[in-house]
Amino acid sequence: MPTAPRTGALVHCGLLLGLAATGCAPSGADPVRQYFSDYNTAARQGPAAQRDFLARTQHPDFTDQTCDLGDTTVELDPAMSTLRPDPAFSPDGAGPPRGEVWIIGVEVVLRRDGTVTGRQVGSQHVVVLDGRVHGFAPCPS
Repeated sequence: MPTAPRTGALVHCGLLLGLAATGCAPSGADPVRQYFSDYNTAARQGPAAQRDFLARTQHPDFTDQTCDLGDTTVELDPAMSTLRPDPAFSPDGAGPPRGEVWIIGVEVVLRRDGTVTGRQVGSQHVVVLDGRVHGFAPCPS
């Protein structure tokens, strides 16, 4: 019974290992990682700074879909290994946003006046559009 050449098997294994190591992240996960770093920096600076950050980074097709967080700040700790495409995402049934849509697992921490008022694990969508990472302002309930 013929077998595949050993070099072909090694190349195939090398390709699989390379794909596993790089995952499906958008042209490097660095822009997404930076988005969450900036997001949390704004949260640590307080509600006004976070409101400004969320207004600047809200997906341009959904600027009318924001929430007033009041005195609450929201920190998101992303699990970068969970970053994956989510092309079927449609915020509130409004149709998919323009750009490359990604979903990532996050730990969410709510704070009011520096005190933790809530903590949970969830997911967050981000969109890479024209080289920028955009998000969707959180609406804690």
